[in-house]
Amino acid sequence: MAEFWEKGWRYRVFRRYVDWCTGHAYSELKVEGSIPDDGRAVLIAPNHSNALMDALVVLRSCPDVCAFGARADIFKKPLLAKFFTFLRILPIARRRDGLREVAKNLEVMPKIHAVLHHHVPFCLFPEGRQRAMYSLLPIHKGMVRIAVKNAIDQPTWIVPAGINHSDFFHLRARCTLKYGEPIDVNRFVEEHKGMLKSDLYEAMSAELSKRIKELILYIPDDEHYEERLAELRPPKPMRWWQIPLAVLTLPFFILSALLSLPLWLTAELFCKYKLEEKAFCNSFRYGFYLFGMPVLFIIWAVLAFIFLPWWAALLMLVLYVYSFWIFYSWLGLLHRPA
Repeated sequence: MAEFWEKGWRYRVFRRYVDWCTGHAYSELKVEGSIPDDGRAVLIAPNHSNALMDALVVLRSCPDVCAFGARADIFKKPLLAKFFTFLRILPIARRRDGLREVAKNLEVMPKIHAVLHHHVPFCLFPEGRQRAMYSLLPIHKGMVRIAVKNAIDQPTWIVPAGINHSDFFHLRARCTLKYGEPIDVNRFVEEHKGMLKSDLYEAMSAELSKRIKELILYIPDDEHYEERLAELRPPKPMRWWQIPLAVLTLPFFILSALLSLPLWLTAELFCKYKLEEKAFCNSFRYGFYLFGMPVLFIIWAVLAFIFLPWWAALLMLVLYVYSFWIFYSWLGLLHRPA
């Protein structure tokens, strides 16, 4: 197994495919700002509102290797643990997992510091869990603890990031990732010299929270959330061209739906009957395409070249590769724009 900072060819190839899939999961995906590249260690701290899709958006914005921290309970199955390790994801236990699990973080911390010392950005969602809301949960101190400890040996940045989804529940929505002004951890520690460690962590967490809120559509999570959301994002009428375009492209949609039927049907049945948290649906739809598309491609390729002329088989396979995204794009024509 390659080290987390190494750029093996398997990672490079799979990373290109993952980034390509991520780009097509959105109708528009923009990145504003950038990650500092001045030799300092970089910790990326985004808000967390759309499960795996948030990590994929951050990954796509990084020109090279990027490592991540994720909840430790998803590593319990050995096969999944190997796969996540290949993707440069490290397990981070949360307080709710119990003291025994949290103690295992001591084994992970040296790996995180090794990643940072090899100039690989490390991304950790400081809220500790995801929630499909335009708000921000309290910042956990794990991120700032890592940063302060790393700053002893190496100049360190914490880069606040804001991920803004136009829709949490439908594929092919719009997304903007904004990188904000980084926190110079070494300077922050120097300016707060003499503080108790707990107070220092509290102050840095508050500063990080403030900077993330400036990068997102932030609505305080209180009893007036729905009213404020309706004011800031009032329902928009359907555009005049959406229904006519849906009618004109219906034959194309039907063909795309048939070609990708095993993928989207399996994904939708899984989301409907197996997932309690609907905010995870897009992540599972993405996963079914990521792993299912190459398998179905081989099946379609064999059948196409047996029963169709070579040129028709090629056209069919090109359409198949995009058919899953076409299917969800067409469904999006029937929704009001977010």
